[in-house]
Amino acid sequence: MKFRAVFVCGLLAVGALAGCNSRTEKDLAEIRGKQDEILAKLAAIQDAQAKQVQARQGPPPEDYNKVYPLPIADSPVRGDASGPVTIVEFSDFQCPFCARAAPVIDDVLKKYPKGVRFVYKQFPLPMHPMARPAAQASLAAQEQGKFWEYHDVLIQNQPTLDSSKLADYAKQAGLDVARFKRDLEQKKEEYDRRIDADWALGQTSDVRGTPTLYIGGKKVNARTVEGMSSMIDAELAKPPS
Repeated sequence: MKFRAVFVCGLLAVGALAGCNSRTEKDLAEIRGKQDEILAKLAAIQDAQAKQVQARQGPPPEDYNKVYPLPIADSPVRGDASGPVTIVEFSDFQCPFCARAAPVIDDVLKKYPKGVRFVYKQFPLPMHPMARPAAQASLAAQEQGKFWEYHDVLIQNQPTLDSSKLADYAKQAGLDVARFKRDLEQKKEEYDRRIDADWALGQTSDVRGTPTLYIGGKKVNARTVEGMSSMIDAELAKPPS
């Protein structure tokens, strides 16, 4: 009886220890789970704080020595089409700063009638409700070989751009208005794809606003005739590759 009692007591002790161990493991698991939850929350807070700091500091400084690959594709070109120096502009027809840049570009192309070509890329900003309709219309004008004529009319009328006047602008630019309307209606999806392709290229080329200009693939810092001429002369001085 004594042995049996001792054996029973031993079983009870083992059971008690087993129960104690079971509760400890459960408690530890709960603690680890809470720790993981706390660490996840801390990581989220740190990430949010880092983003706030970055937002306050603004984007990193521009690298004006970086060369971006900017294929011409089917974009409108003016100037010396086979010139060794290419100016690329990402522009928005409703952007007042783009309108101010237009005469500077004209003066640069007049200064360099040979050796320089100018390429226009569509970059309609979402904040400008007329930017995309104007971009679509300009591509319809390009169908008739009159992109630049239409471009100039849009720039002249920029303060009062109106979607109901797109056909009037086409008439002012000397387009076949009936064909213009037909192309604009039937090819709008195609034009949107082209505009979106330009937009995507701008995103990968660090376009931060309009106008953004590149010469020889490098961003233009000084958007003046003198500043751009300096970059053009440096490009022209390079030995042919």
